Amino acid sequence: MTAKRIDGKAFAATVRGQVAEHVARLKAERDLVPGLAVVLVGEDPASEVYVRNKGKQTLEVGMNSYEHKLPADTAEADLLALIARLNADPAVHGILVQLPLPGHLNSDLVINAIDPAKDVDGFHISNVGLLGTGQKSMVPCTPLGCLMMLRDHLGSLSGKNAVVVGRSNIVGKPMAQLLLNDSCTVTIAHSRTADLPAVCRGADILIAAVGRPEMIPGDWVKPGATVIDVGINRVERDGKMRLVGDVDFASASAVAGAITPVPGGVGPMTIACLLANTLTACCRANGLPEPDGLTA
Repeated sequence: MTAKRIDGKAFAATVRGQVAEHVARLKAERDLVPGLAVVLVGEDPASEVYVRNKGKQTLEVGMNSYEHKLPADTAEADLLALIARLNADPAVHGILVQLPLPGHLNSDLVINAIDPAKDVDGFHISNVGLLGTGQKSMVPCTPLGCLMMLRDHLGSLSGKNAVVVGRSNIVGKPMAQLLLNDSCTVTIAHSRTADLPAVCRGADILIAAVGRPEMIPGDWVKPGATVIDVGINRVERDGKMRLVGDVDFASASAVAGAITPVPGGVGPMTIACLLANTLTACCRANGLPEPDGLTA
């Protein structure tokens, strides 16, 4: 048996198509254009590529893109002043501050300065609390993308045994919360978990988000399970750098029912969900119905 490959690239294209349709309708019927502001401090090469991709895809779905590039030595007060201006700007529906920030800036302070209603990354403490209590919130993009792919593949998640390996604030914890909200039985496992292989083998849904290359082999996977690999790790193979996930794809594919590849799995969904979140924020800000199938 070979697992079905869950094609994140194709699914992300479908999500972007849905967003673009909704944006076109907002323009035609209400003369309203969702706007996303991205703030980049410094010149981290990976962040620059990511921000460029975000800007490009924002424009492709018909939204307005506002990019603010600040020098690495920007004072915290200046960054907070920019965020305050964006909070007050009615043309901006989503604000994203690209992480990591230079060392002299307090990331928590900066993230929590964003208006929670415009916090399309879902990192503001208010959104974390709202998600944790099952209320309407902005949801972090990567876990939202994982949830969409799971619902698309499995239909109802109710009653499924889900194991999330990794407890980060960006993926592990919000992912567990989303799965709980969809009536899964959820275990959060991590590096200190006793008998991690046995815990993983109990999972109908296994989500790997630890940032350790190919840490989870096929014999940790329950036959027929759905495996979502959030990891993106650069490793050297035969003198070349390659991207691999947190799951050993070859051995896991032989056991799982379905699995996301790396690259081409969860990655493309992250920006697609950022666009979906910006659209959702715009609809909420204007008292309009939220887009179907694009929220948690």
